[in-house]
Amino acid sequence: MYVFIIALLAFVLGTPAHAQVHVDIGIHLPGPPQLVVVPEVRAVQYAPAAPANIFFYSGQYWAFANGGWHVSAGYNGPWIVVTPQVVPRPILFVPVSYYRVPPGHWKQWAKHQPPRWGDEWGREWSEKRDWKARGDEEREEHGKGHGKGHGRGR
Repeated sequence: MYVFIIALLAFVLGTPAHAQVHVDIGIHLPGPPQLVVVPEVRAVQYAPAAPANIFFYSGQYWAFANGGWHVSAGYNGPWIVVTPQVVPRPILFVPVSYYRVPPGHWKQWAKHQPPRWGDEWGREWSEKRDWKARGDEEREEHGKGHGKGHGRGR
């Protein structure tokens, strides 16, 4: 079974983008959305007036819908479902407050911090992506040269 899953993943990931499955995720905009730079992640723009979580990065539109990520060359699709492993890091660093339609459980998270992707996708994902939330990286930076302290007691 394990070999079958690996072979299937290799086939899907090796398939050219034009041959991948396109899905309708319910985003139907009347025209290109106005994009605004996310100040905390200047390489990423978001669509504040869109009725969905739409971001623009490196010439592609990224949408977080139905609990997963989708990518497209155009603002209305066609959308390609992508695995969490291939979502660019700058997109993942966008704070919760820039998600127009955040999942309900995100409401308990700090709005000025990125979503807790490690909590969403698990330890294995975090280890494979060498993921640390921005707050974790900042705590490490402050803690350097101060023994095992994590930014405390400077």
